[in-house]
Amino acid sequence: MKANASCIASILGEENAVCPWENIPVSQQQSILQVIASPTPPSCIVYPHTTEQLAQVMTEAHRNKWRVLQCGSGSKLNWGGLAKDVDVVVSTERLNRLIEHAIGDLTVTVEAGMKFSRLQAMLADSGQFLALDPITQDTATIGGIVATADTGSLRQRYGSVRDQLLGMTFVRADGQIAKAGGRVVKNVAGYDLMKLFTGSFGTLGVLSQVTFRVYPLPEASGTVVLTGDAKAISQAADTLRGSALTPTQADLLSTQLVSSLELGKGLGLIARFQSIAESVKEQSNRLLEVGAQLGLQGTIYSGADEADLWRILREQVHSSPNDAITCKIGVLPTSAVEVLTQVDLGWIHIASGLGVLRFEGDNKVNKVLEIRNLCQSYGGFLTILSAPVKVKQLDVWGYTGNAVQLMRRIKEQFDKEYILSPGRFVGGI
Repeated sequence: MKANASCIASILGEENAVCPWENIPVSQQQSILQVIASPTPPSCIVYPHTTEQLAQVMTEAHRNKWRVLQCGSGSKLNWGGLAKDVDVVVSTERLNRLIEHAIGDLTVTVEAGMKFSRLQAMLADSGQFLALDPITQDTATIGGIVATADTGSLRQRYGSVRDQLLGMTFVRADGQIAKAGGRVVKNVAGYDLMKLFTGSFGTLGVLSQVTFRVYPLPEASGTVVLTGDAKAISQAADTLRGSALTPTQADLLSTQLVSSLELGKGLGLIARFQSIAESVKEQSNRLLEVGAQLGLQGTIYSGADEADLWRILREQVHSSPNDAITCKIGVLPTSAVEVLTQVDLGWIHIASGLGVLRFEGDNKVNKVLEIRNLCQSYGGFLTILSAPVKVKQLDVWGYTGNAVQLMRRIKEQFDKEYILSPGRFVGGI
């Protein structure tokens, strides 16, 4: 441990390397221990300020075969599998500069440690925004969002993280700096690195810069909430999917979630329209009419009430007790209502069938496995995001496909020594 600390301090300076373990703040210790399988903690946390410093750290780690756990602010550090035998934690939190904002080209390039909330505030000054809605919007970093593919129901209109990622700079496991993509989309041969890195949980390289497309802020916004009988909610969702209406966000909500938000009774359908004021009003009223024809209760939210509704919705799903289990699922959109009727708390995106479920209580592990079987019977999946360490002794990913060997070969192309976030990804990669 002393050797690790000495090497790192010589590269970054003692002020950017917290060593030994006992000197790390208790809150950070707890976050790290939630994701580490080994009883031996890492020797230190390091905070590079530049891509070049990050490359030097990784060069030293590769030379000594130190196993590296990477993170940003640590808001999603407890997602994914348990890391194995970590020697050093590398945080990109201080790699947080705005590199370039090409307002006319609708692109922005930032360092990976930039906070999502800070970037949105910068973009808003120019009448633009990044069309992602990560879980912890105040603390999430851009690099962490890419590494975990963390976005919510804005995918209805704008797609997922990888659909908006145009370019990136990263440091390989051996310390070499590499780049992919740019400010425009080009077709080239070889790996699509943006798609490979999105959702890879830091197992392929350490992101230092990313370039995203951005969008103009909408003129007006309104949200329609329909609540009631499960069959009627399913019909309303089918109608919305097949209609000419263009919501930017649209989700199905479980009965308990509807109740806790005081939206009504039964299951819920929540849809947000953002455009010019006339379009928002017309589309909102059309969806209300669909609900009325099906006997559903309907309400329109706007202004501060609408903003609070979406904020509280995120908090209800993800602000959970320490012993709760939060899972990401994917099912056919037509099966979403059936899944929600069998869980207490959850939401599922109506177009992609992706969503989040939360399980509590004494029988929660068995319930997770039961719902995983249900999802898989429909050709879907259930992945455990956050859970107590003892629960993560289970197969967190629950992957049943045939691509694990391909994933391993790709991993070996990028990180032959398996020093980057070991054990975090599918199959213990």
